[in-house]
Amino acid sequence: MKTLSKASLAVVALSLCLNANAIAGKLEEGFAAIQRGDYATAHRLWLPLANQGEAAAQFNLGLMYRDGRGVAQDGAEAVKWFRKAAEQGDASAQYKLGLMYDQGQGVAQDDAEAVRWFRKAAEQGLTAAQLFLGNAYRDGRGVELNYTEAIKWYRKAAEQGDASAQSNLGLMYDKGQGVARDDAEAVKWIRKAAEQGNVSAQYKLGLMYRIGQGVARDDAEAVKWIRKAAEQGNASGQLFLGAMYRIGRVVAQDDAEAVKWFRKAAEQGNALAQSNLGSMYNKGKGVARDDAEAVKWYRKGAEQGNADAQANFGHAYRNGEGVAQDYAEAVKWLRKAAEQGGASAQGWLGFMYLEGKGVAQDEVETVKWFRKAAEQGYAVAQNNLGHMYNKGKGVAQDYAEAVKWYRKAAEQGHAAAQGNLGSMYSKGQGVARDDAEAVKWYRMGAAQGNVLSQNNLGLMYRDGQGVAQDLAESAKWLRKAAAPR
Repeated sequence: MKTLSKASLAVVALSLCLNANAIAGKLEEGFAAIQRGDYATAHRLWLPLANQGEAAAQFNLGLMYRDGRGVAQDGAEAVKWFRKAAEQGDASAQYKLGLMYDQGQGVAQDDAEAVRWFRKAAEQGLTAAQLFLGNAYRDGRGVELNYTEAIKWYRKAAEQGDASAQSNLGLMYDKGQGVARDDAEAVKWIRKAAEQGNVSAQYKLGLMYRIGQGVARDDAEAVKWIRKAAEQGNASGQLFLGAMYRIGRVVAQDDAEAVKWFRKAAEQGNALAQSNLGSMYNKGKGVARDDAEAVKWYRKGAEQGNADAQANFGHAYRNGEGVAQDYAEAVKWLRKAAEQGGASAQGWLGFMYLEGKGVAQDEVETVKWFRKAAEQGYAVAQNNLGHMYNKGKGVAQDYAEAVKWYRKAAEQGHAAAQGNLGSMYSKGQGVARDDAEAVKWYRMGAAQGNVLSQNNLGLMYRDGQGVAQDLAESAKWLRKAAAPR
């Protein structure tokens, strides 16, 4: 067998070196052309290199065909060039080929094949592929669901500084998936992601401060991080920030700011924000009152299934605010919200049955819906359910039950219930008669402007029942009760 002389070997080495330099030169010329926006020149320079097996040229041709730059967009051609580079071990090409399978672009969608290529790239340390592989194991997509494997790949990417992987790793600690639940560790990784500007991590970190999970509770820090998320367009953050301005918590109360943030979230399709924005228009808070605009936003939220929006939309039909009055439509939307457990909707649906509006009058159905709302602590329904027991409507008359429900509502500050409870004590119905206790509850209701309470309190002062007789006090409260409303 003939062997090459040292001189011949030197010639071969020099030839290889010159060829490598020429390839590198063509690649660089192609990149320079791309920088100028001259994709046609880049394609002309790279195609021969790609046909010679140069992986970098193959990969970049794949990008050009995928994006339609300098060539007609062609997913199949992109897959062809990505595959050639991927089969040579190019990690970026392996990742891009995985994405093409993941998205079914230029090739039939195939989760298992996507995972195969992601794994090859991930094993070479490519963070984006490690993230996708973690997602695949977390979701059981293309592989059997395995939280431990998900954690493994998230951690690899997170330790390289990938913000999405850091956020996901934090959430795994938050939920105790693949690891023991650890709030402090969750905060650690979520904070790393948040500090890099990861929107979902910023919102989550804000919530953790809000409830004191893994950190000391701190509303100011909560608003700080949620604002960062909101300013990047996170709809949940925008909704939260709107609510903070609405109630004046941590930030100064500002209805106009509340409207601003509710609108941003609502325009992204957040159903609760749509309902809240509708309410702001309905009440004229932060904006001029506009019932038609309120209905517009209620409708959007209601059609997405939001119970608050459905209840508000039902109210609008009941009262003819922003839409033609339509009791049947009111019942339809109130029922949708009530069946989701919306307490106010259950209470109002009970009223529709009581009044026979949009449905046949039915006191048994009235009691059913009042009870559902009352058991959720809705004071209006508790008072109404007490009235049904007091009058024996839809249920057997039962003064003790009436007192029970009046009391629940009265203790929540419901003025009419306070007056009703006072009457039960005054009459000795369902409780031992106690004029002093009657006066106590009348006084509470009267202070809130309840006419029945004011009138009865005036009578108690007139007759000296439960209180020292005082005609001046009597006149004062009777006058208040008689004043025009």
